[in-house]
Amino acid sequence: MITVRHSNDRGFADHGWLKAKHSFSFADYYDPAEMGWGALRVINEDRVAPGKGFGTHGHRDMEIVTYILSGALEHKDNLGSGGIIKRGEVQRMSAGKGVMHSEFNPSPTEETHLLQIWIEPAQRGTAASYEQQVLALEPGTWRLIASPDGAQGSTTIGQDARILATVLGAGEAISHRLAKGRLAYVQLTYGQLDLNGKKLSAGDGAKIADESELQFLAGEETEFLLFDLPPQA
Repeated sequence: MITVRHSNDRGFADHGWLKAKHSFSFADYYDPAEMGWGALRVINEDRVAPGKGFGTHGHRDMEIVTYILSGALEHKDNLGSGGIIKRGEVQRMSAGKGVMHSEFNPSPTEETHLLQIWIEPAQRGTAASYEQQVLALEPGTWRLIASPDGAQGSTTIGQDARILATVLGAGEAISHRLAKGRLAYVQLTYGQLDLNGKKLSAGDGAKIADESELQFLAGEETEFLLFDLPPQA
């Protein structure tokens, strides 16, 4: 089963300095049919104005992965962690039993475009932690950007979930096998994609269940993320 979530069907919030599209219910956007997909709870596509950002706020019991599409984002937290992440880098914050942090666009002129991803942890109340990795994509191949065991140099998350990303050229194909019972989700950042006969465009997502083999064919240069998720609890 593959259910396409079209870009224009996502929730949308315009705060002036922040324009956000929500794949699942978040903040003031609520849709009881879109509360997440398995352990995947949030995919927000955010555009942050130059010099603006999220002031200090708290999280707990969530694996938060930030994936930069363009621009940069500066992170500071009460763990003493901090840094600026750019395109080709991934940030992971395990909120655990609690963390306070802020995120700002450090550029005075350039917008920051990013995906913020929340995955529910397998265990609650763990110690909070932070990680930042250079994980640049190589066209035509999968890049593992998050996993439970840090495989292939990926950032480590506290859930039996894997986030993969790739860029495909026009006419290029790639595949992925799903173990029995596992869920998946696909999120396009740009381009055109055929997924097992389903057509996806920039900003579209797709919920996947009861599929063993995923075949991806790009209609033009395309970037997308694939979430390989544990079975529904």
